[in-house]
Amino acid sequence: MSTKPTNKANPSKNAESIVRDIRRKTRKNYNAEEKIRIVLEGLRGEASIAELCRREGINQNLYYSWSKTFLEAGKKRLSGDTMREATSSEVKDLRSESVQLKEMLAETMLENRLLKKSVIEGGE
Repeated sequence: MSTKPTNKANPSKNAESIVRDIRRKTRKNYNAEEKIRIVLEGLRGEASIAELCRREGINQNLYYSWSKTFLEAGKKRLSGDTMREATSSEVKDLRSESVQLKEMLAETMLENRLLKKSVIEGGE
């Protein structure tokens, strides 16, 4: 005999939560190129934003959020704010360069100490 709880009192609530879970797990993640394509298509004005969002399967609020982010980034870039995030290859290069510089500094400091000791010992 199974003691599995059932929700006979309100089956629609259980169905709604199942549908919500399925939607959450199957939600599409858009990459940067897709977001840019969608925003540019909306800016062209060939179709209404509502129609574009229906076709792409996104909420209008999401479209406007992407559009705002896109335009702000362009505004910052044009105003001369060229600060950007480093790519992973740039970060790797900088880290390896940092390690090399630290090793060179340690070697130089060691040589400096040895020279100081030899001068002190030779002078006494």
